[in-house]
Amino acid sequence: MIDSSTPLLGFAAWSGTGKTTLLKQLIPLLKADGVRLAAVKHTHHEVEFDQPGKDSYELRHAGADQVLVASAHRSMLISENQTLAAEPNLQQLLPQLNHEQIDLILVEGFKHEPIPRIELHRSALGKPLLYPEDTQIIAIALSSEETIAPTIPRLDLNNPQQIANHIKQQLLLRT
Repeated sequence: MIDSSTPLLGFAAWSGTGKTTLLKQLIPLLKADGVRLAAVKHTHHEVEFDQPGKDSYELRHAGADQVLVASAHRSMLISENQTLAAEPNLQQLLPQLNHEQIDLILVEGFKHEPIPRIELHRSALGKPLLYPEDTQIIAIALSSEETIAPTIPRLDLNNPQQIANHIKQQLLLRT
C-alpha cells in the first residue's frame, strides 16, 4: 500500500465510463458533510496550466524547474518533471499536498498504484470488469439495470449520495 497520512480512494474504470463526472458530483456532497478533499488525477496528455504571456509561463519557460504562484485565494505549484519518459508516481506526488488541510484524497487514474478503489462499470461500453483481477477494488458502482452481482459492495453508479455515504462509512469513520 501507499504510505499516506491521509486516506486515499481511487476510482478505476475504462475511458468513457464517467470517472470525472462522478467525482464532480461526489465532491460537493462530501464537502457539504465537512470532508476536506484533495483530488489527484493522472493524464496521458501534455498538461499546460499557464498561458503564454503570463508571468508563471514566462518564468517556467525561462528555465525554472518549479514555479509557485500564490494569491490570497489560491496557490498553484508547477513542477517540471526531470525524466520525460517516466509516468508520475503517486507516492512521490503525495508529499506535495498539505495533509493538515485535507481528510481524504480522491484519485482518478493511477490504476496500477496499490490504493483502495471503487470500480465504475458500464456494460454498454463492451469492456470487461476490472474486478476481481484488480485486488485493490473495494466496491463496484453499476447502474441499477446491470445484472452483475459482485462479491464486494455494489453501489448505484447513478446515485452519488449513496456512493458518498459509502465512502464516509468505509474510509472516514474508521480513521
